Amino acid sequence: MKQPNSYGSVHKLPGKRRKPWRVRKTSGWLLDEQSGTVKQQYITIGYYATKQEALIALADYNENPYDINSNSITFSEVYEKWSTEHFETIVPSAQRTWKSAYNHSKPLWNMRMKDIRPSHMEGTIKDAQIGADTKNRMKSLYNLMFRYALKHEIVDKDYASLCNSVKKDEPERTRKPFSEKEIQILWENIDIPFIDMILIGIYSGWRPQELATLKTEDIDLENNTMTGGMKTEAGKDRCVPIHSRIRHLVEKWYDPDRKQLFYDDNGKNGSEMAYGMYYTRFKEIMERLKIDHIPHEVRHTFITRAKESGVDEYCLKLIIGHNVNDVTERVYTHRTVENLRREIEKIK
Repeated sequence: MKQPNSYGSVHKLPGKRRKPWRVRKTSGWLLDEQSGTVKQQYITIGYYATKQEALIALADYNENPYDINSNSITFSEVYEKWSTEHFETIVPSAQRTWKSAYNHSKPLWNMRMKDIRPSHMEGTIKDAQIGADTKNRMKSLYNLMFRYALKHEIVDKDYASLCNSVKKDEPERTRKPFSEKEIQILWENIDIPFIDMILIGIYSGWRPQELATLKTEDIDLENNTMTGGMKTEAGKDRCVPIHSRIRHLVEKWYDPDRKQLFYDDNGKNGSEMAYGMYYTRFKEIMERLKIDHIPHEVRHTFITRAKESGVDEYCLKLIIGHNVNDVTERVYTHRTVENLRREIEKIK
């Protein structure tokens, strides 16, 4: 089928090639002064193994054009293209973590993507005056950007994969769940602001960032469920029954006039809760009660108590957003909300 004018073309190159299908676009016209003829000039988008792959690549390019000239495209330009595509699939709070990693990568901004080597990335990460978690996010950003650049043939090698991982000054902390005594201390001090938020996490299993950014529209008090999640396909848009022990706490926070369930009117960047605000409040509470825990141990506590209470393995995976690897279980088992509710109520 003939493509529209200026759409580009796909054609097969002769000979035995691993990727014989070439995708190209017209880049201009050149006048041959001797013959007086005008010749069409092309620039190649990429080479592909099958015609179908080539047509998809051409369609993708026309839908979201990028600078084909890999000799000039910079780190910042790749970031703009990559983030435009990637940010459509993640929530605003997750977007902020990638933006932060990019903002700390300023030494790379104006470098041509094809010139960036592992030493440049390692040096940028090392010199950044930030914690290990954000440095790891920078490394993850470089991984994703180089994969994007490799896919679009902006680079011919994934140098990010050769970049050394971030070295932590201290050994990674072994996560420990809240003890029954510590959970009781939280209940006894329920009037301290944001302790109820921690308890909601202990009885629902959300990741800290998922918990902090729960949307009001995803709280269904009639059917007693919460919907949310991020990070993985299995983790996104999952339904978690509201445990009977925290129902009244969720009701207290619920305000249909607010966008998010949790908010902090004393926050520096507005009232809507974000992970950074939650972390600050969590740390203040732990210090006040003389309890030693980090935010991720709230989720770890839920998982540990669920296993100790005999919660069905597959129901637990659905609640916390882990992949179900058993093919038979994925295909033939359909857990309903009632199944999940029955299992989550085993936790006392």
